[in-house]
Amino acid sequence: MRGSKICRKTKETDIALRLDIDGSGQAEIETEVQFLRHMLDTLARYGGFDLELKATGDNDHHLIEDVAIALGTAFREALGDVPVERIASAMVPMDDALVTVSVDIIDRPYCEVDCPDVLYLHFFRSFAMSSGITLHGIVHRGLDEHHIIEATFKALGTALRRAVVPRESILSTKDAVSLRRE
Repeated sequence: MRGSKICRKTKETDIALRLDIDGSGQAEIETEVQFLRHMLDTLARYGGFDLELKATGDNDHHLIEDVAIALGTAFREALGDVPVERIASAMVPMDDALVTVSVDIIDRPYCEVDCPDVLYLHFFRSFAMSSGITLHGIVHRGLDEHHIIEATFKALGTALRRAVVPRESILSTKDAVSLRRE
């Protein structure tokens, strides 16, 4: 299985996370932010990832940001060097909301996501930057902020599940990129 364990401790947060991207969509999440718990469970379920998380923090902003950084770092480590499909999209309807998320698993971090809640916009940006992926999310319609955010997490999970499928060779016009420090 492709997996990773991350412990991230700052003066503001304490996070222990285990991620298996070849899992079955099971999540065990302990955090005092109920909506974050719900969104991470949704991401794991739709991504087919197994996620264990224990996270505490001094406020919601720091906790949500640091969980996203830890999750993005774990995602990047779990991928390893195995070539993957890399690019995927998913469109998800949820009641009044219709959202599309597209990802490119490449070391070119970028994030542009329509999100009605600045805390969860920050989550998506922190996840994209720490995982090194390109992430776009478009809200086609929606009235209820909960539905928009949840549809975005469902679409992200679905797109990531499709993008992490192993393939025989690297899908790139550049082949493998190698970096050297001198």
